[in-house]
Amino acid sequence: MRYETVIGLEVHVELATKSKIFCSCSAHSYGSEPNDHVCPACCGMPGMLPVVNKRVVDYGMKAGLMLNCHINRTTTFDKKSYYYPDLPAAYQTTQWFAPVAVNGLVEIETKEGKKNIRIKQIHMEEDAGKLVHDIREDTTHVDFNRTSVPLIEIVSQPDLSSAEEVEAYLERLKSLLRFAKVAECEMAHGTMRCDVNLSVRPEGSDKLGVRTEMKNMNSIEAIKRAIEYETARHIDAIENGTEVLVQETRRWDDIKGKSYAMRTKETAGDYRYFPDPNVMPVVIDDEWFDSIKESLPEFPEVKRERYAGEYGLGEYDAERLTQSIALCECFEGAYAVCKNAKDAANWMISDIMRILNNKQMTYDMLSLDGATLGKLILLVTDGKVSRANGKKILEAMFEDSSIDPESYAKENDFIISNDTGLVDKVVKEVIAADPKSVADFKGGKEKALMALFGKCMKELKGNCDPQTLRSILIDAVNKA
Repeated sequence: MRYETVIGLEVHVELATKSKIFCSCSAHSYGSEPNDHVCPACCGMPGMLPVVNKRVVDYGMKAGLMLNCHINRTTTFDKKSYYYPDLPAAYQTTQWFAPVAVNGLVEIETKEGKKNIRIKQIHMEEDAGKLVHDIREDTTHVDFNRTSVPLIEIVSQPDLSSAEEVEAYLERLKSLLRFAKVAECEMAHGTMRCDVNLSVRPEGSDKLGVRTEMKNMNSIEAIKRAIEYETARHIDAIENGTEVLVQETRRWDDIKGKSYAMRTKETAGDYRYFPDPNVMPVVIDDEWFDSIKESLPEFPEVKRERYAGEYGLGEYDAERLTQSIALCECFEGAYAVCKNAKDAANWMISDIMRILNNKQMTYDMLSLDGATLGKLILLVTDGKVSRANGKKILEAMFEDSSIDPESYAKENDFIISNDTGLVDKVVKEVIAADPKSVADFKGGKEKALMALFGKCMKELKGNCDPQTLRSILIDAVNKA
């Protein structure tokens, strides 16, 4: 018998706000000391009342619109009751009865073609703390820095049917939310986590099988391996009776490549949801809604088409640039100044991406001003600065955003000199110091000329027009 896998995802995304969802504590504690970003409110102290961070609602709406959702004009917060050591109030403030966004749709594309994945809802909630297990001391510590960091949870319908589709769906979510600047969506940093709900049924059946959930998956590769393993486990249980499948939560061990039962899967009734009396309903009026709608960016695919049609870029260049909204903004800012889309794209793809990779920075971490890059490109294309020295200036601009390219070029003697007398003097000195390369070139070895050229350019600190130098060098070598 042939089987099909049915998958629904619950994707938790940490929002890119400066402060937490219900208090003014910093929402960014990566690298901080434990419990350094906490207050009585986010620690669940009695008598402390939450105050809703408006920016969280802004980002919740924005995410919903990017995923083609309906925005609920009145959205409410509810208490989800459960006890766990990293949840100081013994309940989580989340949304159950009236989430911020519902009934969305995301289009994905795999080798099998295009497919629509329905979004059941997007709700806003607070994150829990973090348990730190110390094996040496046989102790577990609790770090509340992450408590009340704002999240949105994106709940899909069970429309996914393979690991490939799940990967395409997650990549699409990351792209859209990053373009809207609502989230970093970096699974390696813990700002995007995924719960995988999976069942298996006979192909063609409309009845869902027994569902299991794998919690807090934090890498796409691990998710893919877990789906493949869990699918095989379900089919083996159905066909060979190796075990009785039950609705449960499971933990994925990526090192062993296996999943393990954690606890019986809870139902909504177990959480005893009820409206949080301390948080008033949020009413989204037309003015607020329209301002969020007007702030939405172009979708990545729309930008790609525009870059090809308006700027004449090739498919490869357009695809690379639209990986990040930060890359797009820098490219467009540079083009506005230099008016050469191909040059701007080349600098972005060959130089800026290289620097970001070397610094282990994501593309969304790019903060370089596009207009300043455009000025640098003009210095090079106008023949005022060599491409090699242009790269040095770019490196300096990454370290100091206040640098003006032309001023920096003048201060560091990077401006190309038109003094042919100086070039002629340097060429004669290099030829005199390297008679072997001169003889090799005259003997037919073209590489010898490049060796002489490199030495001349080094002496001139790159501040010479390459064609002028080559012409003077060849003439001098032939006369030597």
